[in-house]
Amino acid sequence: MELDFHVHRFDWAGGPAGIGTGVADLAKRAEAIGVRTVSFMDHYFQMDWMAPAEDPMLEGYTALGFLAGVTDRLCLRLLVTGVTYRDPGLLAKIVTTLDVLSRGRAELGIGAAWYEREHRGLGVPFPPLGERFERLEEAIQICLQMWSPNNGPYQGRHYQLTETLCSPLPVSRPRPRILIGGSGERKTLRLVARYADACNIFGGPQEIAHKLDVLRRHCDDVGRDPNDIEVTAMYRDLPPGAGVDDVVRGAEALARVGVSTLVTGAVGDDPGGWLEATFGPAMDALAAIEPTRL
Repeated sequence: MELDFHVHRFDWAGGPAGIGTGVADLAKRAEAIGVRTVSFMDHYFQMDWMAPAEDPMLEGYTALGFLAGVTDRLCLRLLVTGVTYRDPGLLAKIVTTLDVLSRGRAELGIGAAWYEREHRGLGVPFPPLGERFERLEEAIQICLQMWSPNNGPYQGRHYQLTETLCSPLPVSRPRPRILIGGSGERKTLRLVARYADACNIFGGPQEIAHKLDVLRRHCDDVGRDPNDIEVTAMYRDLPPGAGVDDVVRGAEALARVGVSTLVTGAVGDDPGGWLEATFGPAMDALAAIEPTRL
């Protein structure tokens, strides 16, 4: 079982002058204990259901580019890119640039977007949900085409590109991995089955098991082996002072339903220290856990 680390807040880093130093230190500490991937959110404002919207929030791809320069092995992604925030051709170019400069460590995490306040606040169009899902599928198709030898046009309902030229191409082979975020049974998991290398499912073991049953059916419909899709799940519900046994017990419960990667988050005023104390001693035990096949 793998461990990924998601940074969803920056209020612990000491204000604007301290955020760069704090984020660099956090990423290096995560890399040192064996975390595979570090991710940021893709938001303009902090999520106002969790903390004040005025709390610090970084532009995601700029922040990932910074991490590429201060780390050596960490994979880098947003959890997840909102399809509304960047035109797909530009998005493919941004992820490609990150991949080239990090020597093949970029991934594309993408979803349909949801935070209307920040769209309205900064003047970014926010179409209805059905249209956002249509745009999500087209955006994935455009990225795949731009990461292929096909430089020709793309004609979709929402996006029309006369050339899909992307030079240089990504370093990752055959291309950067695609993670689709969300657990919607009718649309999101259908897109996962058709396009994704990984998914991010919300909930406890019982809910995740149900969602993965749905994913299996979508995979059957498109003739795909669901075991080709990495299943990631958020894993932050640990008791204060959790020890190795606590970490492993919860991880094993998720592995039994098919989760192969835990995604933990930045906890407390010293998230690097929390990560080292909570997960550092458990990394060997986590690596030994074999997830159930789907």
